Amino acid sequence: MKITETNLEGCFIVEFQIFDDERGLFFESYHKKKFEQAIGQDIDFVQDNQSISKKGVLRGLHFQEGDFAQSKWVRVVKGEVLDVAVDLRPESNTFGQYFKIHLSEENNRSLFIPKGMAHGFLTLSEQATFVYKCDAYYHKPAENGILWNDETLQIDWQLPASDILLSEKDAVLPTFKELFS
Repeated sequence: MKITETNLEGCFIVEFQIFDDERGLFFESYHKKKFEQAIGQDIDFVQDNQSISKKGVLRGLHFQEGDFAQSKWVRVVKGEVLDVAVDLRPESNTFGQYFKIHLSEENNRSLFIPKGMAHGFLTLSEQATFVYKCDAYYHKPAENGILWNDETLQIDWQLPASDILLSEKDAVLPTFKELFS
């Protein structure tokens, strides 16, 4: 397992050691002790989630507030997505900045996103299966988000707005300035 910190404090790219031969491939997708040593904190993942999305589906930018804030470890098991994390921690040196990365079944990369960050992804392949671990349970009253095309953040999602499919809820999320003014 190779772990590299991104430009956001506490947010890490995780790359797996792949063993492949004529039979196929194998990799260790989670090893608690190695993972915690690499990121420098104890994480108790309590919930795994999976979504299947067609091309152009954008899910996000989501986060949970207060005591229900979640750290997430995200990866793609089929297809490809553009994955984005936004630092919402006012005390952080990287507050208001974002990081984006292509995650795919081909590159076998994953991303650890600590508490206090918003997260979203856009499906780039015809279909993508996205899986993630959370260290806190989902709690509907604590859910919140930031509008995907927020003018302050200026995230380049790599697809024209006309090709992006949003849920009704995601289409009316508040802006960064509305949350932090």
